[in-house]
Amino acid sequence: MNLDDIAVIEGNTITSERSYYEAVQRAINGGEAWKFQGSIGRTLMGAIEAGYCLLGQCASVDFYGSTVPSRSEVAAGSKGSREYVVAHRGEAWAILMEAVGAE
Repeated sequence: MNLDDIAVIEGNTITSERSYYEAVQRAINGGEAWKFQGSIGRTLMGAIEAGYCLLGQCASVDFYGSTVPSRSEVAAGSKGSREYVVAHRGEAWAILMEAVGAE
């Protein structure tokens, strides 16, 4: 996650839906954004729950010290898994989110 991603996630930059969720996915993948209190963590979790984003490739720890599992640690079809994203957004979207790096 970089400063541009923060600006996109916080709504300070006008962007497309795809660019917005790519920024959110980078934040999830990087893991550090989970340590922010407030709206950032809620935004990341909301994107996962809505099926727009996958959990990160590695587990993370949030602001409260709770573990956020990796996408390989959750059951297939559950929130944050590839199958969940496919069910909610389609195969092409899942491939797109898998390709997003942690930059």
